[in-house]
Order: sequence, then C-alpha cells, then structure tokens
Amino acid sequence: MTIENDLVNGTDRDYTHGTAIQWTSPPNRDPLNIGFFASPFVSRNADIRITYQLGQNLYTPQDIERKPPDPDDRPYGAWLYGAVGVVADDEDSLTSLQLSLGVVGPAALGEQVQSFVHSVIDSREPRGWDSQIKNEPALLLTFEKKWAESLLGAPYGYDIDASPYIGGALGNVFTHINGGMMLRFGKDLPTKEYGPPRIQPSTPGSGYFEPTENFNWYLFAGIEGRMVARNIFLDGNTFSDSASVDKELLVGDFTYGVVFNFGRTRVSLTQVVRTPEFDSDKDLSAFGSLGLTYAF
Repeated sequence: MTIENDLVNGTDRDYTHGTAIQWTSPPNRDPLNIGFFASPFVSRNADIRITYQLGQNLYTPQDIERKPPDPDDRPYGAWLYGAVGVVADDEDSLTSLQLSLGVVGPAALGEQVQSFVHSVIDSREPRGWDSQIKNEPALLLTFEKKWAESLLGAPYGYDIDASPYIGGALGNVFTHINGGMMLRFGKDLPTKEYGPPRIQPSTPGSGYFEPTENFNWYLFAGIEGRMVARNIFLDGNTFSDSASVDKELLVGDFTYGVVFNFGRTRVSLTQVVRTPEFDSDKDLSAFGSLGLTYAF
C-alpha cells in the first residue's frame, strides 16, 4: 500500500493526494505465460511477475477555498483506476509494462474523498470541485526499463550504487517519455530491489523486495526528467471542453528518502520535489510518500 500527500509539506495544491494498493505475484518462468512481452524486451530466463493495482489520484489548485477557482491555476481533477502489469526481472535489468483502465472526472469521487478527509482533520473546505474536469474514460499504458544497480563505491563499509532507467506513458491521461537515475547508500544493499514504490504514472516493479532475516536500511536520492505531450489534469478533457492551463513541456522530479527492511516487511518514506508543471505556476511543488509492503 502506498499513500502520497502534500500535507507533510504544509500545502494543499497540485498533486495533493494519491492512494494505491498493489499485489505482486510470485515469479514465473513459463514462456507461455509471458507471450509477446518476453521476445522484444527480456530474455526467456527472466523472473516474470504479474501485478494488480487499484488507485486514486487527486489534483487541486492552490486556493481550494476560492469559488469559482482561479482560471489561471490548475483545474480540479480526480482519477480512479485499476491496473494490471507485467514485471520481468532479468539478470541485469527490470522491465515493466502496465495497462491502466479507469475514469477521470466526478465519477472518480475526488470531491467526496477530499471533503471527507478535510472534515475529519478539520482542514480547509475544498469549494471548487463543481468546476473539475468532466467524466471521461481513462486509458494509460506505461513502460519502463531499469538497469540493475552498479556499485559506485564502498566508503567506510557502506555501499553506494546507481540504477538508471528510461520509460514512457501513452494514453489520454498521460503521454510522455522519461528518464532518470536512482542512487542508494547503505550497508548490505539488497540486490533484488529497485527502489521505493511510487503511485501512477510510475510503473510497477518496485513493489517487490526480498525478505531479510536482519534489519537493514538504506538512503536513496534520484532525479527524473519528463518530456510531456499530454497531461489531462492540465490540458483538460480530450473529447469535450473543460477547464485547462498551458502545461510545461519539460518537468523534473527530485526524490529522496529512506527504506527500512525488517523480516518480511518493508517501510519506505519518500519526499518528491517537482518543478512547475504549467506556465502560470512559478513555484516548486512537493509531496511525501509512505509505502508499506509485506511479503506473504
């Protein structure tokens, strides 16, 4: 389970909340179960896992008490989805492909969720959901290729490694290409772990980890750049008129945090700082992520 929210930064805007629950299958090396996916992207000896995910994302402008909202700020938007993915863990890389189907707009229940949570924590009342983007079926295909960690050094008995990756998304929700690098620092770094879990549009794969008999931890930091062709939460609806703003074509994320592994449980704490996503936004946005994973 992964929960992302900007409350830890004292803000309530942009990507303001996300919740996702994911289950990852045991590995399977039967070629009949991986079909076309194995041939162009991974070897037949790769460990293949199937992932299933349910999630919801919420997006809001900066002033959620303003009604109607500022037309120069990002529109209200929500996304409710289910996803199935294939993750191929090869000797030196992790390749993931995921298909998400769902809905954006009022049917995604963003207004109900945010209003309920804000009433419970006695926070500001969101008043502009009436102007959110309209109902629309949501389709998204995401792909990512991440190479295994390459050891950079071992100062004072600690390991430092790096894992580069490239990927992309295609659909009416997001369309972009991305690339980045993740650095890790710790003792006895796990070799079959590809960083902390993140919510859509990140691809699956990081939900898997190897249980350990001992307690261990590591620090991580990463950077990612995206070239964005479409973001429905900025561009507005695909097939009808709705609120929209002019998006930035280049967006960057800086990520850092810590992961704790003990027994069959993993806990990850992540902070993400994001460059402005649309023209009238001049400030960085930030949100925190908490990931809880258990190996059955």
